[in-house]
Amino acid sequence: MEFELWWLLGIPVFFALGWIAARVDIRQLLSESRTLPRDYFRGLNFLLNDQPDKAIDAFIEIVKLDTETADMHFALGHLFRRRGETERAIRVHQNLLARPDLPQEQYVHAQYELGMDYLKAGLLDRAEETFNRLMNTQYEVQARRALLEIFQREKEWPRAIEAALGLQEAGAGARQKEIGQFYCELAEDALVHLQIDDALPLLDQALQTDRKNVRASLLYGDALLAKHDIEGALLAWRRVEQQSVPHVALVAQRLMDGYRAVGRPQEGLNLLKSYLADASSIDLLEVVFKAVIELDGVDAAKQLVSDELRRTPTLLGLDKLLEARLMDAPPAIWAELSMVKNLVHGYTQKLARYQCSHCGFKARQFYWQCPGCSRWETTPPRRTEELNVMN
Repeated sequence: MEFELWWLLGIPVFFALGWIAARVDIRQLLSESRTLPRDYFRGLNFLLNDQPDKAIDAFIEIVKLDTETADMHFALGHLFRRRGETERAIRVHQNLLARPDLPQEQYVHAQYELGMDYLKAGLLDRAEETFNRLMNTQYEVQARRALLEIFQREKEWPRAIEAALGLQEAGAGARQKEIGQFYCELAEDALVHLQIDDALPLLDQALQTDRKNVRASLLYGDALLAKHDIEGALLAWRRVEQQSVPHVALVAQRLMDGYRAVGRPQEGLNLLKSYLADASSIDLLEVVFKAVIELDGVDAAKQLVSDELRRTPTLLGLDKLLEARLMDAPPAIWAELSMVKNLVHGYTQKLARYQCSHCGFKARQFYWQCPGCSRWETTPPRRTEELNVMN
């Protein structure tokens, strides 16, 4: 393509067009700023001077004059809620709802925002009442999600199941995992009150809802054990292997105790050794280690821990190896070895934590529902150091 000299004439033309467009935008901006109510600038001034109460009063005056400024109030209320100033957020949204001529779409939006204010403030009864009014509106799905959160906070598990099913029917995604956990909560409460016959059907429901619900299998075994059906309990606990191999560490002690109770401890130990070969775990190693000492002796226990440490080198494993070495250490080195063991053990206590994969919350105890983010089954059944080595 040949360069034409007249193309250079286009450069000043495009520059002039851009300058004209900029001038038009500036004039439009100035024109719009003149139409803004005086209270708008008063409100901004109060906000800049850290006087939010007076700013709200100024913005409310704008709403009385022009309903189109409601969007600004929604933004302001959301800001207050995020800052934790829920009383101010509630006041903003209540004043919007007090307008008799507020358009229906904005009225429903204000109700939803008010419900979220109540939820953030911990006023769960008011929040529930507000969200119930939003059924059959464009905010129904969001309201159902909020209601589900409320029922979980209040531990109203039957209502939580109903809310989760409602979300599924509304096309808001599958909720089988949560529903299965809600049935487990009901079953666990029944077991605490020794209502075994009530717990078993609830656990059946949990497994029908979510076939991979490890917690339901653990509790099912516990329920059968309470009915003195040890063989049935062992079958229930062994089902965990098909559901999730890493979770066998959570059921290892139950299995070993069960096999001892039926007089087959070696069978139980062999089973746990096979689990350990498939899914290395410090918690599983702890159970196998004690069983090997009991059934096969200290030398076999030392060999077990040594082999496991080579396969998965962790300080938690080293702590266990030092424990094994101390059992038959000569008196000349026992004190020194014990000191090393105590130092390593003290440090491993900081590493022996379960960690939520969603929010990072750490705890010594394993939780099915994370205390940090309230999500279900987001905590892997392995300690943090093991996960770091595996990654």
